[in-house]
Amino acid sequence: MLSIAWQLLKARKAAFIGAFLAVLCGTAVVAGCGILMESGIRSGVPTERYAAATVVVGGGQVVRPEGAAAPLSSQNVGTLPTVPDTLVGKVSAVPGVAKAVGESTFPARVVTGGVFDALGHNWDSAVLTPFTLRDGREPASGDEVVLDAELAERAGVAVGGRVEVMTTSTPTGYDVVGIAAPAQGVTKQSGLYFTAAQADLLSGRPGRFHAIGVFAEQGVTDLAERVEQALAGEDVTVAEGKDRGTVEFAAVGESRTMLMAISGSFGGIAMMVAVFVVAGTLALSVEQRRRELALLRAIAATPRQIGKLIGAETTMVAALAAALGSVAGIFVGHGLRDAFAAIGVIPHEFALSVGPLPLLVAFLLGLGVARLAAWVASRRPSRIPPTEALGEAAVERPDPGRWRGVAGAVFLLLAAVMATMPLFLDGEVAIVMASTSVLVAVIGMSFLGARAVAPIVRLAAVPLRKFGATGFLAAANSQANLKRVAAALTPLMLSISFALVSFFSQTVTTAAGERETELATAADYVVSAPGGVSPEVAEAARGVDGVEAAASVVRTRVMAEVQDGESTRIERVPALGLDDSRGALDLGVLSGNLADLRGDTIALSKSEANWLDARIGDEVELFLDDGRPVKLRLVATFDRDLAFGKHVLPAELARAHSAARLDSSALVRLTPDADRAAVAGALAELAGRYPGTTVTDRSAMAPAENSDRRVQFWVNLVAVGVILGYIAISVANTLVLTTVQRRREFALLRLVGGTRRQVLRMMRAEALTLVGIAIAVGTLIPAIPLVLLSSGLMGTPLPTGPIGVYLAIIGFAALLGLLALGLPTRLALRARPIDAIGMRE
Repeated sequence: MLSIAWQLLKARKAAFIGAFLAVLCGTAVVAGCGILMESGIRSGVPTERYAAATVVVGGGQVVRPEGAAAPLSSQNVGTLPTVPDTLVGKVSAVPGVAKAVGESTFPARVVTGGVFDALGHNWDSAVLTPFTLRDGREPASGDEVVLDAELAERAGVAVGGRVEVMTTSTPTGYDVVGIAAPAQGVTKQSGLYFTAAQADLLSGRPGRFHAIGVFAEQGVTDLAERVEQALAGEDVTVAEGKDRGTVEFAAVGESRTMLMAISGSFGGIAMMVAVFVVAGTLALSVEQRRRELALLRAIAATPRQIGKLIGAETTMVAALAAALGSVAGIFVGHGLRDAFAAIGVIPHEFALSVGPLPLLVAFLLGLGVARLAAWVASRRPSRIPPTEALGEAAVERPDPGRWRGVAGAVFLLLAAVMATMPLFLDGEVAIVMASTSVLVAVIGMSFLGARAVAPIVRLAAVPLRKFGATGFLAAANSQANLKRVAAALTPLMLSISFALVSFFSQTVTTAAGERETELATAADYVVSAPGGVSPEVAEAARGVDGVEAAASVVRTRVMAEVQDGESTRIERVPALGLDDSRGALDLGVLSGNLADLRGDTIALSKSEANWLDARIGDEVELFLDDGRPVKLRLVATFDRDLAFGKHVLPAELARAHSAARLDSSALVRLTPDADRAAVAGALAELAGRYPGTTVTDRSAMAPAENSDRRVQFWVNLVAVGVILGYIAISVANTLVLTTVQRRREFALLRLVGGTRRQVLRMMRAEALTLVGIAIAVGTLIPAIPLVLLSSGLMGTPLPTGPIGVYLAIIGFAALLGLLALGLPTRLALRARPIDAIGMRE
């Protein structure tokens, strides 16, 4: 069997080119996503501040449901929790520890002719990098500071100078008593070093450290294991080697989780697309060989032998393609890493971990998909009776079979149900449902195949017949070869539908959030700063004449357990810290009172309260941004959750569990009779006390998920670009193969009197018909869920988004279809008709 398969494969290399490319490209995308997922588990960003420490002990970084082991069921904290200073002595007592040093870390800004962001530390922790004095001495009193050399140069100060440092209040003056430089480059941060007592005070967390750096004694190689054993039962993270960067940079752990989620979702979509692309390509290849397979059946080949023959041919092609695709996946992974770093999903320094497991899995998946597709494609030609073999080969049977018809109907019904979900759900769930419904609908269309295409082609053939002989032939060809049309139409529809729903679902959601933010913001002015605003600003603004209300606003996140059937996962969502709004922010309160929002309380959106079955006075359990579990009493429910999230906490509680301990902004609302010019001047004077702070109008307020949606938007564009590139290859393969198959048909038309120009016009008419159907159906499929999504979120059926993007998507699909049909037609017509008519199929 292998020998026969090899001989047939050599004789029909062109027939397997499409399948080869489809498997290769699909495997490469899946391997690239697998590399990203492995990197999310194993890789990270090299440490800077802890370069000299052997082991670093930080607070627990992962919130995980009880008993859950899957990485994607947990979430990393956004703010790294601190550890008690009593752990320093406990760690120091571990055998093999030479020294343990606690480090205080807090955001600080140097004000000297400009505002320079930095991190403040205790001088004792300078040894962890290590920083050594280049000039001057270490700080000895609370009003002295040491600057790192790079910061001192930018700020233009030297030993003996004086700088103003701002943390959570107005700037305070410090004498510069030393300039320190690291042993190796520190490029992602600048440092200020205070006495231990002053750093403890400025950090706002007395008696606690951001981390503890541990030095090993000579010859000790298992220090991390020893420290872990000594701290068993403590909620801490013990990191060594490259993992030390996760304690230093809070964004690393979050990026790893996000990278795993994105690559898993992206890889799943790529795998789903690959299944249908490979299946369609192989089905077309088998269809082109129906006379050959029918002849084998007629000379006594059994159905099992036909199936084994097609399977053996496919395995030979797919094994080589999957092997090459796995290697190509390394380059795809690096390309995706660079793209995700450029849009802010991961840090630019995030390194890839390229191991054999993702490549092996991608290879096996690629080979498995090809074998599955070969089995599906071989079922009909392997089972037809020998007496009907030659007759079956002569006429195309449009009926896809009962089971395919039932499956197609079920998928279309499921897609219709999913498309209506945005009317009942909101947020990310609505977007996921809308997007998934499009893929499910295309799957249903592919199952129905010729049965779904037939009425559309008949409708398109009516006007086509009016364009003379070439139009008549184009219409007749399309109706007589519905399988061929369906094979070319499915990937073309998929490319249009997938691109449209991926782009416009995000524009609709973003527009809905911006609209609701505008409605919810009742303030006249927004006081903000790049790194945050002192809580004193809102308090001081309340005392300005003409100010009716001034609210502290803290953008944060919370985490909650979500039950998915029998499994539990942690979901991390945006939340808002709010203090004394009194009309500066209108969240559309439905029950309770936001004035009661203080202490251990919370307000929830109506949808979230209904989901949790919570009523006013009930306790709500969740985790704050630093992973601390809390039980909060529900005091209010509100309606406008697209604006600022579904959870509203007291501002003081949100600040206490954030790294900066600052407000994100302060909202100021004026009294009706206020002198706007006078109030604006007073607010500008107030902002001037806090360098870097600005006063703008209400338009500066952005939805809570604005940055997340922007990142998600670019992630979707990257995903769409890669998937569309893959689908484009499939479309080109399919159309080129179907056109090349028709060389004898073109020759026959020319031998009976048709000219080369007439054949080209006929093919051009067929191409326009195919592209027109693909655009119409490919637009209609995502239009339904997008209209429902827009109706559910914005109250209008017209999706928001630039029409130019839609035109670019359908223009790309049209150009691809016309070129993929036109170029091989021209090449096929170069041969003399008398030579081409004698060519074998």
